[in-house]
Amino acid sequence: MYEPNVVGDWQEYEEHAGLRVRVHRLEAGEPPRGRDDAAAGLTYFSVRVTVENRGVRHFGVHLEDGQVDIRVGPDGEGAFIDWRNSQFIEGFDVYPLRRATAVLYAAAPEAALTQVDVQVQLRVDEEWTDRRLWAGGAGLAEGTAAAAPAGCGPAADLAHQVSAFLKEQTEPGAA
Repeated sequence: MYEPNVVGDWQEYEEHAGLRVRVHRLEAGEPPRGRDDAAAGLTYFSVRVTVENRGVRHFGVHLEDGQVDIRVGPDGEGAFIDWRNSQFIEGFDVYPLRRATAVLYAAAPEAALTQVDVQVQLRVDEEWTDRRLWAGGAGLAEGTAAAAPAGCGPAADLAHQVSAFLKEQTEPGAA
């Protein structure tokens, strides 16, 4: 069974020895060139996608618009991705022991940001890689971090939701 990565985890590509990618630094943040009018009433956040080469040869890497999909909330609704403010990796040669990072700005209803899924499909040396998924959340509401006990967070919340779902399925009379 395919399991998504947790935001911050590295994912290695077997077909490209030494190449790995991760989605990280999911955090609240206003875009550098101002808000897009289409994001009125939504909360902006940013996420970084870093490609690292730990191999022995360089790779030509592309990570442009359309190769990243961001979904939020329990229903997996699409977040508004601010392409104008985002910084992509467009045809960059990543040499051994080097990295390249894309910074994406997106917006969604604040309540939906506790569950964020980011799907990435790199193009490496003109070949498409398999899609990879990272799951996490941005605790953007002030006061929720202080009220949460230590050790809790988006991963603990997701584990609690899965546990509750499984418990409901095994109870007598469950559909």
